[in-house]
Amino acid sequence: MTLKILKPAPLALPLLLSTSLPIGALPLSPGDRLEVSIPKDAYFARVYEVNQDGNLEVPYLGLLPVAGLEPLEVRDKLAQALIDQKFFPPRRLQLSVQVLQWAPVQVSVAGAVFQPGRVLVNDPNEGPPQTSVAADSVQITGNYPLRRYLTAALRAAGGVLPTADVTQVQLVRNQTAQIVDLSGVFEGRPIADLPLIAGDQIIVPQGERLQTELMRPSQITPPGIKVFVSNLTVPATSNATSAVGNEREGITFPYGARFSQAVISANCAGGTPETNADRKALLIRVDPLTGKTTVTERKVEELLRNSTSNEDNPPLLPRDGVACYDSRVTRTRDIFRSVADVLSPINPILLLIDLFR
Repeated sequence: MTLKILKPAPLALPLLLSTSLPIGALPLSPGDRLEVSIPKDAYFARVYEVNQDGNLEVPYLGLLPVAGLEPLEVRDKLAQALIDQKFFPPRRLQLSVQVLQWAPVQVSVAGAVFQPGRVLVNDPNEGPPQTSVAADSVQITGNYPLRRYLTAALRAAGGVLPTADVTQVQLVRNQTAQIVDLSGVFEGRPIADLPLIAGDQIIVPQGERLQTELMRPSQITPPGIKVFVSNLTVPATSNATSAVGNEREGITFPYGARFSQAVISANCAGGTPETNADRKALLIRVDPLTGKTTVTERKVEELLRNSTSNEDNPPLLPRDGVACYDSRVTRTRDIFRSVADVLSPINPILLLIDLFR
């Protein structure tokens, strides 16, 4: 049976102007905090936070639009406004702007990813805790937003599908698009990991074929996937004794694992060859877009010994199901056991009847 990969519906996108966005600079977004320093000033030197409309609320100046600007551009814009309003004489104003904290931002991810939609990147509640600083150290300003870049947004959307065209990823900002080649993530080459601002849209186009080289943990793919596994037959009589008890979201496999590896992990393989070699395994996959269920059935020994293609031994995808069934020998034995269990309560009754006779 042909491997079915989840394919998102075609996107209807407006006509965009292709341009080049700066790679190294990180523009400001609502929620970012800045510290403005002016020597011997008590009115304008303070900590500011970009409001929800993308403005700084500066005393005596009103609203100063800064969303989408780099910190150096904000410094120049604020300095010019203070000079134009006669608060400081030209060439005498000494002003610096430093970022104290980069806020989480919401961006949209569409196309060939596992979980398209809006995602929150640079969430302070995710990732390792910040390193503590000794009390006697000097004050540290500045903040590095490790998780506010293009690759972090793709990872937050569940990672790219194995059919994605990672050489043509689009970052759309203010009706302009930048094409980014992210294939270097898998090849060890440098990539243009663009910084993000609130409202950005990322589009991952669909490729023409399944690319198994994309099915491994990376910056833009999931580190692991959850798969539902059941093996309630011989050689293991229960999921508990098999150590495959399904948790709330299934059990974890490394991304790129195959059908055969799930069968081995579920203890469906091995045991006595004469009684267990004829076992069968099923791979159940549900397309979340259409609701259609596809089932791949393989004999366990053939799956383990004679798999030469993706059709023979499909890669696992999130929320796949794997179920194992017994061999003919075991099934026949269990049938006779069931018959004996049904008839066993009758035997004592027959003995009592004979005694009364």
